[in-house]
Amino acid sequence: MTDELGTLLRRLRTQAGMTQEQAAERSGVSVRTIRRLETGRSRDHRLGTLDLLADALEVGPEDRRLLAATLARMQTEPAPASPGPVTVPPERVAGGLEPVGGPPAPSVVPLFVPARAAPPIDGVLAAAAEELAQEVRRRWQREEEHRRVHDPFPLPVRWQEAPELLTDHAENIQRLAPGVTSHATDLSGDVRSVAEVYRRISSGRLVVLGRAGSGKSILTIRFVLDYLKTAAPLDRVPVIFSLGSWDPTAVALRDWLIDRLVRDHPHLTRRAPGGSTLAAALVDADLVLPVLDGFDEIAEGLRCAALETLNDTSLPLVLTSRAGEFTEAVQAVRAPLVWAAGIELADLTREDLLAYLPRTARPIARGNGRGRTEAVWDFVLAQLHVREKTEASVRLAEVLSTPLMVTLARTMYSESPDRDPAELLDTERFPSGHSLEDHLLAGFVPTVYRRRVPERAVADRPRRQRNWGPKHAERWLGYLAHHMDRLDRQDLAWWQIGESLRRSTRVMIVVVFCTLCAAVAECVADLLVHDRTFGRILLKATLTGSTAGIAGGTLYTTMIVFGGGVFEPARVRPRLPGTGDDLGRRPLRTFSARFALVLLGGCVLGSGTAWVLALETTLYRGRQLTDGAVLESTLSNMLVFGLIFGTGGGLVFGLMAVLEAPLDITSAATPVTLLASNRATVSRQVLVLAPMLTLVIALGGRVITRLLQPLLGPLGWGLSDALFIAGVGGLAGSILYAFLFTAWGQWVILTRVWLPLTGKLPWDTTAFLDDAYRRGVLRQAGAVYQFRHIRLQNHLGHSFRGRQTDYAPARFGQKA
Repeated sequence: MTDELGTLLRRLRTQAGMTQEQAAERSGVSVRTIRRLETGRSRDHRLGTLDLLADALEVGPEDRRLLAATLARMQTEPAPASPGPVTVPPERVAGGLEPVGGPPAPSVVPLFVPARAAPPIDGVLAAAAEELAQEVRRRWQREEEHRRVHDPFPLPVRWQEAPELLTDHAENIQRLAPGVTSHATDLSGDVRSVAEVYRRISSGRLVVLGRAGSGKSILTIRFVLDYLKTAAPLDRVPVIFSLGSWDPTAVALRDWLIDRLVRDHPHLTRRAPGGSTLAAALVDADLVLPVLDGFDEIAEGLRCAALETLNDTSLPLVLTSRAGEFTEAVQAVRAPLVWAAGIELADLTREDLLAYLPRTARPIARGNGRGRTEAVWDFVLAQLHVREKTEASVRLAEVLSTPLMVTLARTMYSESPDRDPAELLDTERFPSGHSLEDHLLAGFVPTVYRRRVPERAVADRPRRQRNWGPKHAERWLGYLAHHMDRLDRQDLAWWQIGESLRRSTRVMIVVVFCTLCAAVAECVADLLVHDRTFGRILLKATLTGSTAGIAGGTLYTTMIVFGGGVFEPARVRPRLPGTGDDLGRRPLRTFSARFALVLLGGCVLGSGTAWVLALETTLYRGRQLTDGAVLESTLSNMLVFGLIFGTGGGLVFGLMAVLEAPLDITSAATPVTLLASNRATVSRQVLVLAPMLTLVIALGGRVITRLLQPLLGPLGWGLSDALFIAGVGGLAGSILYAFLFTAWGQWVILTRVWLPLTGKLPWDTTAFLDDAYRRGVLRQAGAVYQFRHIRLQNHLGHSFRGRQTDYAPARFGQKA
């Protein structure tokens, strides 16, 4: 009955052409209350509240009576027993806000009674939110430690309030009703109090601005950890989303958030009680606080659309951006991010450098074995603090005013005893601040790859430890950075690296692989079933392989043209029936979708097989391909083979789709574990597919030939023919599926074989990426890698293009 009232209210509001915020402003009812009513989560309905909403929506007499009748039925029916709902505390909603306009007037029935009206959250959803919070906390704690943020102590990240033109009115930020005077909101603080500052913002919307390398990413990590540390039960879970991959003109914000959640947390594909995925349910229940990192990384032509889309929502969020790009978007849209307060990160001071840099040079053993601290930075810091500033000291102070550059300088000089930071004051070598920054960026990768990775850093995978040389590492990283720059992408996903190859190259690789795979399967099956000469077996294998290559290449080309040709990692794993690991999805719909797709592919493959037999007939039996009997037999075989391969494969793959369950919560926390889980999933699928396809094709072949025999006449098939076709189809079909139509298979063929074969990547690409992460060149953002900073990515990509003769570097502009 609650759902009936919510549906009715939502319909009336839509008819009135109002958003929830507009209805709240006109009625005096809080947005939170309206949302609870429309979603059916309220259990304490008041007639006065409904009257206020009806007046605001200008509801007619008939609809008013319908509202009253629905409410009366709800009040007379007993409340259904809840399977363990969890009560949401008032603090969770919009940071613990009062209803719009403050406390209600005495003549108005109170809209919110915490003890009775707190909306219940289903126990499954509450558990999912808690699991997500634990995983987010664990992930970013590990990432903060890996980035050595606290070694020797965190660099100070301070801010001042952003310019007024880039923030909304104070009354809007505080969500006040018309005529209510705003009060000053204290936004002062530093990185240690960012979560506390955010909780002071009534709207729950904050924009963090700063120039490149100013510490925005470190601030977001600290915000997430501190927010979770002080979160109340069922408070929103802050989740960091890298905004650069969002195209607001193609994907709605809600759908994009859900897709990113599922990518980084595959266990959220499980179904919530309402039927949607847990990821969708968490977003719809307002249990996720998006921390949108990198507004400036959105393609330039899409930033205005992104800002307009964000302005159409009331979603609490934290948004980070470089100030210049955000200012341009605000000026183009003629509006800031609505309801948002703003802060702008400040530069590091010379005093910050004096306190920090000397403590990064650790004591080392000299001569007598006694440790002492090398005065690595003494001369440089003395020049920075002399009363009369020189051109070199002023330039160096400007360069070292961001945490990024300080970190690069620390790596190159504090941790490399053979380097002297005094060279940073050489004005002839570094005539500008840009050249000095390029020097620090260029020296970072060679410096970290001159050091050997400590044994303890790879204790969990000692066999995979590598110490690649700086020259090779820089070339391989440059290739990856160029690939990401070319696609205007910041996420380095292992399943997308194959996209760096031309489409024609990928199609050629697929054709060759299909040809070899089908030819080998044909040879093996022919040797086991038929007693033929080696020449005839080789010819038959060549014809079969060529047909499979053409069919596979055609299908793959179609997928590239219409679907992008990139396969997402499997978010599911095979399961046995009755294990209690149910997705809760519609099995008939899932089966039908997979069956239809495989049926089409099976028909194409069956048609090709029929023509292979026709060619064999013309070569070994002296028949002409234009002979009427041969053509009739070929057409019959096309129908039979198409039905055998199509229905057999459709049944098997459809059943596999039904018997799938989401990955567990710990199976995909990092790119390495996601790759491992996909490899295991594909291996299990092949072990099941090969015998099932063989059995189904063998039995199906016998059944279909007998059913079609009255229509087509004697087909001349025996048991040996059925076993032969089944063996080839089962073996080749399962292998081709594994390598051509799964993310792991494409990774193996393109990234583990072809790219290393051409020298673009190392042979053990997985170990190389993991090693780059451990050295600090890459960072992890859920299931993908990213370069430590976008400026490092741009620098490596630019350097790579400069070393190639077949690239035009001018086409790729570097981001400042």
